Amino acid sequence: MAGRRVDVLDLREMLRRLRLGESARTIAKDLGSSRNTVRDYAKWFEGEGLLAAEAKVPTAEELAARLGAVKSETPAGPPPRLLPYRDEISALIAAGLDIKVAWQRLARSRPEVRVSYQVFRRFVRRHVAAGGRSPVVRIEVPPGAEAQIDFGYAGLFSRTRGEPPRKTWIFVMTLSHSRHQYVELVHDQSVRTWLLLHRHAFEFFGGVPAKIVLDNLKAGIVKASVTDPEVQRAYRECAEHYGFVISPCAPRTPEHKGKVESGVKYARRSFLVGRDFSALDEGNAAALEWVLGTAGLRIHGTTREVPLEVSVRRTAS
Repeated sequence: MAGRRVDVLDLREMLRRLRLGESARTIAKDLGSSRNTVRDYAKWFEGEGLLAAEAKVPTAEELAARLGAVKSETPAGPPPRLLPYRDEISALIAAGLDIKVAWQRLARSRPEVRVSYQVFRRFVRRHVAAGGRSPVVRIEVPPGAEAQIDFGYAGLFSRTRGEPPRKTWIFVMTLSHSRHQYVELVHDQSVRTWLLLHRHAFEFFGGVPAKIVLDNLKAGIVKASVTDPEVQRAYRECAEHYGFVISPCAPRTPEHKGKVESGVKYARRSFLVGRDFSALDEGNAAALEWVLGTAGLRIHGTTREVPLEVSVRRTAS
């Protein structure tokens, strides 16, 4: 029922804006719809006499009744333009593609389907994601309680000047409360490198979180298990030395470490894209500069705060 109320409220807002004289383009942009959809509903509103200045704006319940949407999650009216392609879109989303990437793939395979990203995203959330994905609840933690870590493929970079480029990974540790990050490029995921990266991150942050959430990386977790992960002896000794708890994710549940998952994506898109370092040391110097000068000083999209400022404030308090 909640989905229906939201839809009806969107339509009521559309009616209110049409009565104020706003254009279909402006309304579509603000409500994440298409101009054709706004125009179609404008015709329906006009036919119902709702655009007249003297007409009373109906309540959400009255509007739902007029649309015949008492028991429907989607109000009556023009069917979504993407409905014929729902199975195809569902397959793209089920494959794990980001919504924007799925939109781009559909645009390439179906050039006749011209919809904005906002319209595509809205369709996925209402007609695909709700039926095919489990809801994920974002959990916040107090300062110092948790950090999340992950590796991501970074591309090909040389260890030193003149050496041939090698496969390189980007290590990201994200403080769950502030979203402040530590980033380092490495050429392997060995246990030795794994432990060294932890030390570097702790030195960078000036402290150790109470718990570290990680995926089932071979360097840290030998056997992926929900109830009894077999932890590498060296990593267990590292945790005992620094005093943190190792908290591996259940297999195939990246949403359990969503903060660092998004952090790795952000580091790739904001820091790595278009970069070509002649040596790994040069890349890591640039990574440190990026963390302190760009990533740490941005307004985070979820917390709406500056990660570096939050981290410093919590440390000083």
